[in-house]
Amino acid sequence: MHATMDDITEWLKLAAEVEYLFGSMVSDQNFVKGLEKTIGRNSAYCVRLNGGPPGSPLLGGLLWSSNPPTYKIGWLSVSFKARKQGVATELLNYVFRLVKTPAEVVVTTFGDNVIEGRPARMLYKKFGFVPLDEPLPNGPEGVSRQKFKRILTS
Repeated sequence: MHATMDDITEWLKLAAEVEYLFGSMVSDQNFVKGLEKTIGRNSAYCVRLNGGPPGSPLLGGLLWSSNPPTYKIGWLSVSFKARKQGVATELLNYVFRLVKTPAEVVVTTFGDNVIEGRPARMLYKKFGFVPLDEPLPNGPEGVSRQKFKRILTS
C-alpha cells in the first residue's frame, strides 16, 4: 500500500491519465518533487495491479499529509481501467485507519458544476465529508474547486 520510489514512473502514468482534470502534472517539476517528497516520508499510498510489487502498474494513488489533529488528502486518482472497482474506497479506508481522533480530514475536490468530478464528490460524501461554502480559486486547468471536511470524534 505504501508507494516507493520504484512506483514513480507508474505514478506519473496515472497522473497523465487525469491531467485533463487536474492540469499539467507529469511535466510539472513541482508535482514530481512533491510526489517524491511525499513518497519519501511514507505518506503516498497506492493500489498496484494484482497486488504486485513496487514498480507494477498502479490502479490508484493517494497523497496524504498529517499534522494532527488535521489530515489532508492532497491528491486521489484511480486509473480509468480500475474505476468503479473499489480502489478509491480501499485507499480511503486505509488512510482513515491512520487518523488519531479527534481529528478533521480535509480535501479539495471539484466544484459541483464539474461533471467529470461528480464521482469524486459522491465518494467523499459517502465517506462522511461535508462540502464547505469557503470560496476557492479555480484549479490550474480552470475548473471550479470546493473544499470538503470530515470531523472524526473518538
